[in-house]
Amino acid sequence: MRFFVYLFLIFVIYSFIGYVIEMVYMGIDCKKITNRGFLCGPVLPIYGIGAIFMIYALTKYKNDILVVFVLSAVICSIIEYITSFILEKVFHNMWWDYYDYKFNINGRVCLLNSILFGIGGVLIVCYVHPFIDKFVYLFSYKTKFILFIIIIILFIADTIYSIIVAYNLRNRLIIVEELKNKKISKIPKVFNAMLRKRVAKFKLFPNRLLKAFPKISNAYKKEFKIMQLINRSKKK
Repeated sequence: MRFFVYLFLIFVIYSFIGYVIEMVYMGIDCKKITNRGFLCGPVLPIYGIGAIFMIYALTKYKNDILVVFVLSAVICSIIEYITSFILEKVFHNMWWDYYDYKFNINGRVCLLNSILFGIGGVLIVCYVHPFIDKFVYLFSYKTKFILFIIIIILFIADTIYSIIVAYNLRNRLIIVEELKNKKISKIPKVFNAMLRKRVAKFKLFPNRLLKAFPKISNAYKKEFKIMQLINRSKKK
């Protein structure tokens, strides 16, 4: 149990660090601050998972920076590819894609990100984690266990809520694609009527996810705008 508590806290710390890095990076790129995560809270679990894999698989190679760099790039790229694949299959859309980047694999991973993962792996394994490890052990087991209970309850609640919102978005995407495939969107009255009927049962509009993953929003901008208008008219 002690090891699991320690592992979870390490996971949360690196998930938070990844969240901050992603916010800063995207803030510079898009000139605005946006929650880039699937979850509402300030964590990106994919970073936490990647960090744990690197720490436990590569610490024995920490004296060979080149090996750590290459293996970190490979491990994190595999994790990112698998995560992208699962999210697409479950939620009916790619949450990110790198088709605009050179040397990408099915838009799920790209060379630039892999290089950044390699650099991040070297920093974590060789320099950062020894300090974080010492920091975690500064606290008594009782304190760590209390933190573990509080954080895991919040994490589970956030995960459940975010999955509900994501499924809400998934259902909308399926509806929009069905309507587009039937070319009904070219007949505004029929299109609006069908959308109104299909969307009426949905209670949550996934605004945060659309802001976090703008490519999804941009692909169906007109349709999502109509759905928002329908939701507003329902509330009135």
